[in-house]
Amino acid sequence: MSANVGLALALTTIAGLSTGIGGAIAFFIKKPKAVYLSLSLGFSGGVMLYISFVALLPNGINGVGELWGISAFFIGIIFIGIIDMLIPETKNPHEYKVLSEFEVGQLDKTLMRAGGLTALAIGIHNFPEGLATFGTAISDLKLGVLITIAIAIHNIPEGISVSIPIYCATGNRKKAFIYSLIAGIAEPVGAVIGFLILMPFLSAGLLAGLLAFVAGIMVYISVDEILPMAHRYGHGHIVIMGMILGMFIIAFSLLML
Repeated sequence: MSANVGLALALTTIAGLSTGIGGAIAFFIKKPKAVYLSLSLGFSGGVMLYISFVALLPNGINGVGELWGISAFFIGIIFIGIIDMLIPETKNPHEYKVLSEFEVGQLDKTLMRAGGLTALAIGIHNFPEGLATFGTAISDLKLGVLITIAIAIHNIPEGISVSIPIYCATGNRKKAFIYSLIAGIAEPVGAVIGFLILMPFLSAGLLAGLLAFVAGIMVYISVDEILPMAHRYGHGHIVIMGMILGMFIIAFSLLML
């Protein structure tokens, strides 16, 4: 169990700190190509939905029964939904302005504040994602790896959304990168808190229920955040292609596991 806990925490940290990749990418591209963002986000959403409905929820139901499994699934949706509603809509990290829309080094306090608030909002969103990644990895390490990949892909644009306004406001690449990295730290923090709370009660039934709970979180994140964000870049068919590709690769991966 201790080995699984260590690996689960490591996977959660990798997923969370992927915001730093986005923060770094922002310095090397003038304008992210919308088609790539649509494809990658569609891929991430497809992976999460497929894993949730084909692996996590069925395994949860098999472990605790249909009633408790479905209940845990909808409790997960309600949990992440409440967190989402507590963040003002204007501060939700569902889209970002590209670098070309700002003049670098403006020292604009509004831009700096926007970047800071986006980092805070992403941090709050990432907290339950960390719990989801950790909960899945400790129950099924192979599924945990797949979810880590999907969340990491999803977190890269979020890192861009933090670093761009801060970089444009200050002209300081290091500060922008650090802010984007801090936003992702909430994921391993969520995992640690979840571990401390759940560890004394861990059992086969609790782990099974946690899988169904995580499925609810992942479905909500996919349909409320990832896919709408992907469609905002104006490449609807590319989003669908990304979703299908993500589902196909995960389906194949699950067959090989």
